[in-house]
Amino acid sequence: MDNQDYTTSILVDQSPQEVYEAINYVRAWWSEEIEGPTDELNKEWFYHYKDIHLCKMRVVSLKPGELVVWEVIENKFNFIDDEKEWVGNRIVFEISKEGPKTRLTFTQQGLRDSYECYQVCNDGWNNYIGNSLYKFITTGKGEPNPKEGEGFNKELADRWQLH
Repeated sequence: MDNQDYTTSILVDQSPQEVYEAINYVRAWWSEEIEGPTDELNKEWFYHYKDIHLCKMRVVSLKPGELVVWEVIENKFNFIDDEKEWVGNRIVFEISKEGPKTRLTFTQQGLRDSYECYQVCNDGWNNYIGNSLYKFITTGKGEPNPKEGEGFNKELADRWQLH
């Protein structure tokens, strides 16, 4: 049977509110190449990694110290045939207390193991959540994709009508 979701979790010493704030500072752990607000309800933002992955997200839920949810509005990978993979998926960050620690459970609802991008996406999320976001939460320094330079951002944002 086709697995419908990808899930991973991390356990940290920081408070649920600190974890929530770290998640919403997406440029510090996922990519410095993000255009638009990532921490405002019903707002859209744009992520890209070179021309390999382009994605437009909408923030659909924000509950301080508890939950962050993004919906994938548009998506394109340059290494697969089906450009609709991810479209309509929800990226869910659930935050809960577990004794004296805080658990962050990350789920990409709809990331099927039959997707052409599944292994690359699985490896990517393992890195971004288990490594970069974990480090950002616990040390204040994540490992996001670096900024590529000016000009390319505007061109992509214009192409994706992100204004």
